[in-house]
This record gives sequence, structure tokens and C-alpha cells, in this order.
Amino acid sequence: MQEERSRDSNLHKVEMSKGEFRRFSDFIYDQCGVKLPPGKRTMLTVRLNKRLRALNLTSFRKYFEYVSGPNGRAGELVRMIDVVTTNKTDFFREPKHFEYLKRHALPDLLGPGMGGGRKRLNIWSAGCSSGEEPYTLAMVLSEVFERVKEGDYGILATDISTRVLAIAKQGIYPERVIEPIPSMLKRKYLMRGKGTQEGLFRMVPELRNRVSYQRLNLNKGRKFELKTLMDIIFCRNVIIYFDRETQIRLFEKFYEQLVPGGYLFIGHSETLHGINDRFVPVTVAVYRKPK
Repeated sequence: MQEERSRDSNLHKVEMSKGEFRRFSDFIYDQCGVKLPPGKRTMLTVRLNKRLRALNLTSFRKYFEYVSGPNGRAGELVRMIDVVTTNKTDFFREPKHFEYLKRHALPDLLGPGMGGGRKRLNIWSAGCSSGEEPYTLAMVLSEVFERVKEGDYGILATDISTRVLAIAKQGIYPERVIEPIPSMLKRKYLMRGKGTQEGLFRMVPELRNRVSYQRLNLNKGRKFELKTLMDIIFCRNVIIYFDRETQIRLFEKFYEQLVPGGYLFIGHSETLHGINDRFVPVTVAVYRKPK
């Protein structure tokens, strides 16, 4: 049976020519800034074949005409970006960042006594994927504010993929996904599923209500269409998919979106060297906008 399904799938697979790949990769770059090198042609072929089957199209030429046309841009473009983009994340990923947040960034922003009269901190998780990062931030911040008993916070979480945003909004995860969360925080911030939901865990409402989710294309426009300036921005393991020109534009927009003295966290394998010299490095993959 499995062999039959495999043969059936191969019979319906449409191959992508080098020219078609260049056409799609240029289009994807224009739309969201993601650069696909030639080595990604097989990956793109496999993933876009799913959209061809869903739309009952027989060629990539027809699919491109549709997705780049007015009807396709209204809905299919979002679906194409969903299947093209990679979303890999974990709870408490790169844990040193959260230690730095607790021990240095938050005390600095909140002032003496970890209250300092600040009414609210605004945090942005850019490229939030399926929610593990913003919920990690919410747990860390909730613990801090519970201790200082002063001030408040809100988290904006954005991603270009509507598929992962839908998962994030639900805040429901299997047991293997929540393994990195410390036991004390699991007991406090996660509800265990019962019956048909056994083996699943959901973030408590108090935590889910701290995070607002929004679809946002980081590459669109000369500045972000966000009304609120941010005290902290997490944009980790995202810029590796962009070329240097896109990275330069992106971090200039991040700079303008931060309050003076605000913090920017990027991935441990990433750097702003040669991209933006206006930020001040404070530790590994953490930068600050001068006051």
C-alpha cells in the first residue's frame, strides 16, 4: 500500500525547470526578501507541488501566472509563502538570551528596584513561528513582574506565515515540544489536556492574553507599520534567509522601532558586523540602541 501511494505521488509530481526556479525565486525575493539559492530548487519543487495539486494545476507556468496575478495575490500568495518559509523554533531556544534578559536587560529598563516607575514594557517577537519564543518571553516576564509587583508588559508576535500563526494563537503543544520548559514553569503556565486532548498541553489564558499575534512581512515598506515603539525586539535566526542588502534595510527599520536604550536580540550564529553600526553590542548576539 505504501509503495502504491509513493508511485501515485511520483506520477503526479511536476518537475520545475531552472528557468522556472529563477522566476519563482526572484518573485519570492521581491515579495518577502527570502533568497533561494539554486540548491533549493528540489525543495521548492516538492513544496509547490502541494499547491499545484490543491489548485488542480498541471504546470508551474500556470501556477506562476495565477499566484502573480490579481486573484492569486489576494490569497494564494500568502499560502505559497506559508509552504516556502521554514519555521524552526523551540521553547527557551538559546537560553543564555533569557538569562541576559532577566539579569541585565530588564533591570536596566525597569530601573532601581526593578520597578522604577515604568508602567509598561513593550516586547516584539519578530519571526515568532509557532509561538514558542513569545510564550517563553511571557513566562520569563511574568515571573519578573510577579516578583517586583509593579509595572506591566505586552508582547507583539509577528510572522509572515499564517499557518504557524494559527498554531501560535491556539497555544497548544505536544509533550515532546514543551520538554525544554523548566518543571516549575510547566506546572504554573501549562494546562494538561484530558480525554481526546491527552498528551497535549495548552498555555494558560493569563499567558495567552499577554501575547497579540499579527501577520507581518518584515521586508515590506520603508518602515514597520507599528504604532508602538518597542523596548525589546527579538529577531533571532531570521536574517540568515535574507541577503545583505535586505539585512541592512531590515535592521535600520528595527533601529527606528526601538526606544532609545532598547535592546535587540538576534541569533547566536548571526551578527550585525558590516550590517548596522548604530547598535552597540553588549554581549553575544545582543545589541542596544544608544540612549
